[in-house]
Order: sequence, then structure tokens, then C-alpha cells
Amino acid sequence: MSEKLGTWVTGFARIGEKRELKRALEAYWRGETGFDAVERTAKILKERHWRYQSEAGIDAISVNDFSLYDQTLDMVQALGLEPDRFKDIDDPIERYFAMARGDAAHTAMEMTKWFNTNYHYIVPELKAGMQWSIDLEKIAREYAEARALGLTPKINLIGILTFLGNAKRVDSRDEDALSLFHELLPAYEALLAEAAKLDERLIVQFDEPVLVTDKASRVSLLCKEAYTRLAKVAEGVEIYVVTYFDHAKEAVAQLVQTPVAGIGLDFVYGAENAEVLQTIAQSGKRLIAGVVDGRNIWVSDIEGRVAFLNEIAKTVPKERITVATSCSLLHVPYTLKYEERLDEEIRTWLAFGVEKLEEVALIEKLFHAGADALDAGEAMAYAKNREANARRKTSTRIHDAAVQARMAGIEALKKRREPFAERIKAQHARFAYPPLCTTTIGSFPQTPEVRAVRRDFKNGVISEADYVEKMKGFIRECVAFQEEIGLEVLVHGEFERNDMVEYFGEQLKGVAFSENGWVQSYGSRCVKPPILYGDVSRPEPMTLFWSTFAQSLTDRPMKGMLTGPVTILNWSFVRDDQPRSETCYQIALAIRDEVDDLQNAGIGMIQVDEAAFKEGYPLRSAKRPAYEKFALESFWIATNVAKPQTQIHTHMCYSDFNDIIDTIEAMDADVISIETARSGNVLLKVFQSHGYEKEIGPGVYDIHSPRIPSVEEIEKQIHALLEVLPARQLWINPDCGLKTRRWEEVKPSLRHMVEAAKKVRKTL
Repeated sequence: MSEKLGTWVTGFARIGEKRELKRALEAYWRGETGFDAVERTAKILKERHWRYQSEAGIDAISVNDFSLYDQTLDMVQALGLEPDRFKDIDDPIERYFAMARGDAAHTAMEMTKWFNTNYHYIVPELKAGMQWSIDLEKIAREYAEARALGLTPKINLIGILTFLGNAKRVDSRDEDALSLFHELLPAYEALLAEAAKLDERLIVQFDEPVLVTDKASRVSLLCKEAYTRLAKVAEGVEIYVVTYFDHAKEAVAQLVQTPVAGIGLDFVYGAENAEVLQTIAQSGKRLIAGVVDGRNIWVSDIEGRVAFLNEIAKTVPKERITVATSCSLLHVPYTLKYEERLDEEIRTWLAFGVEKLEEVALIEKLFHAGADALDAGEAMAYAKNREANARRKTSTRIHDAAVQARMAGIEALKKRREPFAERIKAQHARFAYPPLCTTTIGSFPQTPEVRAVRRDFKNGVISEADYVEKMKGFIRECVAFQEEIGLEVLVHGEFERNDMVEYFGEQLKGVAFSENGWVQSYGSRCVKPPILYGDVSRPEPMTLFWSTFAQSLTDRPMKGMLTGPVTILNWSFVRDDQPRSETCYQIALAIRDEVDDLQNAGIGMIQVDEAAFKEGYPLRSAKRPAYEKFALESFWIATNVAKPQTQIHTHMCYSDFNDIIDTIEAMDADVISIETARSGNVLLKVFQSHGYEKEIGPGVYDIHSPRIPSVEEIEKQIHALLEVLPARQLWINPDCGLKTRRWEEVKPSLRHMVEAAKKVRKTL
């Protein structure tokens, strides 16, 4: 079909290299612009991203990897599977965003992590007898836009097995959504048949990362049936099934028996994929070889990648190998071209999205044509790549003798605290907080005024003294509000923090930061991950000043707010020249010092957030014990310096805890707060059935939605919680931090939460 398929990018980022889509969406949501402004921005971004890929020499460029909120939600819409509760919204745009974010009359659909990444997707809600209807409008429009630019693109679709594997049944507790396979397959066939009409020549990429998980053995036969039937739907359509994040050995054995044109495998995070090369070779199918890391930002070892491909070519014919990214470039920042302040030496070690396009093209040319075929610019880029990799290995900036000396004694610190039963008695005696104690997760609204003060200080517009006074003013107002509404355990609001990981990363040695290295987390929400390039240490206290100031304003307990070592690791771009466990232990030592400083200064409750604890789990169960070991040990190292009367909190969000409840218990935090508002009591019941004895704060309302819950709604939710766990074990709090919300939403929501808790408490 395509004369050349030498290079392939699984998918590209979409928020915009300067977060243009974020700003357009948020202006629309605030009612400042119409939806036409969002559409104009989206069109500009799509064309720009396609042009970047085309100019870099990428042959297989995606359409339908762009989304205004989430690609899985787009698939829900394309299949006409919107939940019934949204059918009363006639306008499709309003309905789309109501499903994603909720509105005054509708609770948003559940949101959770996309496999083991920090990207969040909207969870499809399915049931037996579901009625589907095909809506190809978005896909057809984007395909036509790309063709108008002279491109012959591929269409990205989330595969049926991944769509079902990531969905939930809303009509059955005994069966999961995969049991609906035969009901949904006709919808996929209809969608593909409609897509086939778009062009005489069509490439379709089905993303099937579920095939690299433990579900692979269960769905292998379904995989064979799905792609045998889909490949027969329309002649002239080339189907490529692409997997990523780990190996897909079981699936390959089935896919080679189907009429698909090719299979995509991740050779960065799935080294075991090398074991199925002979199977692919014998099948005659094309291999989409993911050799450029789509999840991390270090420059590729181009020479090493070409050598690896040449090894593959001893089994799979070279002409049937396409050079690709390991996964979508959604998970890395856009480009280095705006990084004017980044240390120049560190900059040479990095490749963001646009730079990875160039790596893919250069690797392909070296692999298929050889070094003699390079032009002068390509030869120079190749030489610079070899030099950067060599210099990084020998740089003195990476290793810190003081950190290494401290790491020599790390084994003695890998232990739990005193027994929980003893600790909790000491903590209740110290704080005397009531059952259904009310608090928040930590952050309060990051208003334009707050951001302006931080920006002015960063740019030298105001002095440090002025900055401190302004921040103190925000904290005073926040503490006063919390006291006014009757919260029992307070927080300082985190106004000085740009991001829960970035704030700490900026104060740690061995960590660098980009200026514009934004990565989409969900919807319009972006994060700027730290770059952990060397040994990590804490030169001086990071939160002590702000926490002690806030505590001085009140007699109520003031939580010290820290981000845990595992979350800092999982939400950073981590050096790849040593085991991740070693880096995590180094971060844990830094957080340990902060915990000790806080408790010695009188801060008696310290929250060490591990929002990304589950995120780092390997997708294959056989690989999980090693991760659990160092993740648990890192949390213990960070927190076991706490005295019995110092209460350690943690927060975890948007995770399925069924398979890690033993590990959560082993973390040994005194209080854990979790997300439950969108998922009902499903998560909480895991703790009940396990016999979990520590205290828990299940979120009683969803902070990712702008809607304000009523007192009665929250009161009902608390009563539902009490059906699962006793009041003495429960805390009452929102789902997550409040930084993304407006005060107009936060104030009434928290008032209602406190009022509801007090009303229920009177009935105990």
C-alpha cells in the first residue's frame, strides 16, 4: 500500500508546545470564548504537528491521536457508547465535556491511569445489550485535513481488547467488560468499514497495550478472532496492531495467524520481544520496531540502536522492519528549542518529542542505507549524538561522593516503624480529633493572583521579601477560611508550589528543570517533570519555613505536606545509568531529613503523598516483587524517622487497589486518603474485605469536576462509607488537592463537606 514505511511514530503529543490547547480549552470552559476558538486552535496544532513529523522524514504519521480531552473518550463517542445519564444533553460538545468533567447536573465518568503512566484516561461504562452507533465525523475530518496537506496518514484507534480491558461493567459485579467482546466486535467492524470509505489506500493502527499485561493470556484467543474478522472487513485496509510498555509474546503467537499487515513491539521496555522475532519472520508480516524511547528524555544511543536493529535483521528481513518510537510521544515534552536556561551540558543529553522524530529518521537511514548515505547535516547530528552519549558516561556532575557515602548505610534504614496500635494511641492522645475528622488533601486554588506573584518573583520583578509577605497573606487567608468553616485538621494551601513534584525537585541537588517541558496528565492539566540526571540530595530544608509559619496561625493541627520518594521518581524523567531503585533510595533520604525537621519543629501530622505509587508497577506480575520491594523500602526510609506520636499520612489517587492492598498495608502509613467519589465504594470495600485497620480518608466529592456537591449529597456519601467502615477509622476529605479549582467552587463545597460531616457525627 505505502511505497515506504521506513519510519513510524506511534502517536504525538497534542496539548501544544506552548500549551495552546490548554489555554483555549480553559478559556472556553470559563465562558470567555466560544467553541470555535477551540476548534481553530486545534486545527493549527494538528497541522503543525503533522508538519513536524513530515519534515523530519516520518512515513507513518497519525491522525486521531489528537484529542480535545482524551482519546478513549473520543472512542466512546465514535462508537456511540455514551452512558445513558448523558443522553439528555443534546449538544454533542456539551455532552463530551460533561462526560469528561461533569457539570451541575451530571457526575463525570471515572478517570484512571493509562497503564503505568501518568496520563489519565476516561473509563468507558459498558453493559450487556448496549446500543452502539458509529460516528466517524472527527476521524473523517482529521483524515481529510491531513490529506489536504499532501500526507497519506495512518488512523489511530484504540483496539477493541484495550478498550474493553480498560472499561468497566455498570450492570454486573461478577463479570468484567471483556465478557462483552462479542457484543462490541460488530461495532468495531462497522467503524472500520466506514473508515475504509475514506480513501482507496488506508493504514489503521490499533493500539493494544493490554496485550503486554497479565490479561494477555486471557485475551489471546479473542485477539486472534478480533483481528481475523477486522482484517476481512474491508479490502485495501492495512491493519497494524501496536503494543507498548512491555513484551507481547503471547499476543504475537496469535496475531501472526491473522491477516493483519504488521505488529508493533516495544524493544525499549519489552526486551523479551526478541524471543518472538522468528515467529514474525516466518509469518511474513511487517515488524514495527519500537527502538526510540517514547517515555523518557535521554538521547538515544543511535549507534547502539542501529546495531540492535541489525541483530533483529538477522532474523526478520530488513525490508520488513520499520523503525519506530516505543510508544506515543504523548509522554514526553514537545521540543528542546525553547530551553534557553537549561544547563548546556545537560541539554546535550536530552531529546524531547521533536528531537525524537529526528532520531527515528536518522536511525532508519543508518539502518537501511548506511553511514555513507548521510548528508552533511545528518553526519554532524550522528557525530554529536555519539559525543553526547560518551560525555554523559564520564561526566563528574552525575556522581556525588557524600550521597554515595550515605547510601552505603541504607540497608539499616529499610524497616517499618513501631506497631500501629501503639502509634495510634499516642496520636489520639496528642491530637484528640473526633471520628469523621475533616481535612483536605493539601493544595488550595492556584489563582491568577497566586501565579502572578510566583511569576514576578521568578522574573525578578519583586524582591524575595515582597514575595514572602504576599505568600504569607495567601496562607493567612487560607488558614482563616479553614478555621471559619470548622475543619479539624488544616493545611497551609501550598501557594508557593507550582507542582507537587516540581517544587521539591527545584530544591534537590542532582535535579534539573526545563522551562517548557510540559507533559499532559489529563484534559488540560499538564505537569513539568523534573529531570533526575545525577545523585540526589537535599541541601537544606524545603518546606519548614512555610509549614511552621502556618502552624503559628492556629492551635489546630497543621499538616506538613511532602511528596513521597516513589511519586517523585515516577513523575520524573529518571536517569537510566543506574537502577531506578538506587535513585528512589536517594530521594527517600532527602524526604527523611525533611520529615525529621518538621516533627522537631512541632509539626505533628506529616503527609507524605504517594499519588503515583501504583503507577510505577510493572504491567507483568512476575516483575512486580522487585518494584514493590524498593518502593516500600523507600517509603519506610522516608517516614520511619517519625516518632510514634507523629502521625504519618499519605495520599493515593486514581488507582485500582485490589491487587496491591497488601502492599498498601505494608506501607504502614497511619492515615491514607484515597479517591472514591467517581467510583462509589468499590475501592473502599477492598480495604474492608482485607481487614485494613489503619485510618482512611475516602474522597467524598470529586475535585476534578467544577460542580458543587450539596450537603445532602455528601451526607449520603458519608452514610455509604459508614456501611463499609466504622466512623473511628474514617476521615472526611475531598478526592484530591484543590489547586485546579476556583475559590467560588472550593468554598461552598468544603462548607457543605464540613456541615455534612457534623450532621452525620451527631447521629453516631
